[in-house]
Amino acid sequence: MDHKKEYLLNFKGYNFERSLVKMNIVENMDDYEIRDDDVFLITFPKSGTIWTQQILSLIYFEGHRNRTENVQTIDRMPFFEYNNHNLDFAKMPSPRIFTSHLPYYLVPKGLKNKKIKILYIYRNPKDVLTSYFHFTNLMANLEAENSMESFLQTFLDGRVVGSCWFDHIRGWYEHRHDFNIMFLSYEDMKKDLRSSVLKICSFLEKKLSDEDVDAVVRQSTFQNMKSDPRANYEDIIKNEIGTRNEEGKFLRKGTIGDWKHHLTVEQNEKFDKIFYKNMKNIPLKFIWDINEE
Repeated sequence: MDHKKEYLLNFKGYNFERSLVKMNIVENMDDYEIRDDDVFLITFPKSGTIWTQQILSLIYFEGHRNRTENVQTIDRMPFFEYNNHNLDFAKMPSPRIFTSHLPYYLVPKGLKNKKIKILYIYRNPKDVLTSYFHFTNLMANLEAENSMESFLQTFLDGRVVGSCWFDHIRGWYEHRHDFNIMFLSYEDMKKDLRSSVLKICSFLEKKLSDEDVDAVVRQSTFQNMKSDPRANYEDIIKNEIGTRNEEGKFLRKGTIGDWKHHLTVEQNEKFDKIFYKNMKNIPLKFIWDINEE
């Protein structure tokens, strides 16, 4: 039986979402002209992408911070390989901030210029899996999965947009010396948003006043983002992608440890085995439960 999912487009060993990817960008990636002050947010899907887009938009754009401009996050920080709204990247004012799910080996060569800053947000993969399972069942353009058991295998095999989670994070981590990159975990951001915002500002060399930092933190809490149409992709879901149910939201729970409500003991043990085999040489810290210190 052919497990190749219709909505996936595999290019150089990586799965894109067929209906959205812009192949003219992807095929000419190597020579894409990168500016010294470009910033890239890199994530594996379902790892806090939209949340971090909101944080970066609030840090960089005063009009976003003080709500004088009503610009969607996806236009402030377009997805590089998907360019959902066909923006002319060359005409975007500096600094350009891009969002991407690309693996390290597909990004433009120019990203190896150490002036370009890359923020890599990672999340514990059991919660990524759980979030992805719900997301797959919500979005009309993805193939619904009827059980966690079947989706677990799909996820571990990398038969999803973004390919294999382990390959993605290990690839970026093992090649971190080729880039100017900072790794930050979703869980650390959840536990102490203010100190995470300050870390991000420091990495990006953005000096904000205490009041501005307060505004960034306030507007990027999960509850506030859920009610901010600019930040929660409301318009895109309604008018561009479509969902299987009216109540569905792009931002679902945003919690740590939700996997405990979805994985059986056996599935969890299977996942642990694969995790330790793949990640034993990667010293990144993972938080699996909200109560962990």
